[in-house]
Amino acid sequence: MDLTVARWKKSSYSNPSSNNCVEVATAPRSSAVRDTQHRHLGHLEFPAAEWAALLAAAKHGEL
Repeated sequence: MDLTVARWKKSSYSNPSSNNCVEVATAPRSSAVRDTQHRHLGHLEFPAAEWAALLAAAKHGEL
């Protein structure tokens, strides 16, 4: 994923009144996650299938 042009979006589950926020950038073949307060520390990147599986598990209360 070319993160120099990635459009990062703050998670809808992030609390706007706290420092506990994450941002996600998605592309056709991968997704990346980073800490909003510590962007300089980098990100975690996941293949699209793994990201979809994580979201599905979270939505179904499996985590």
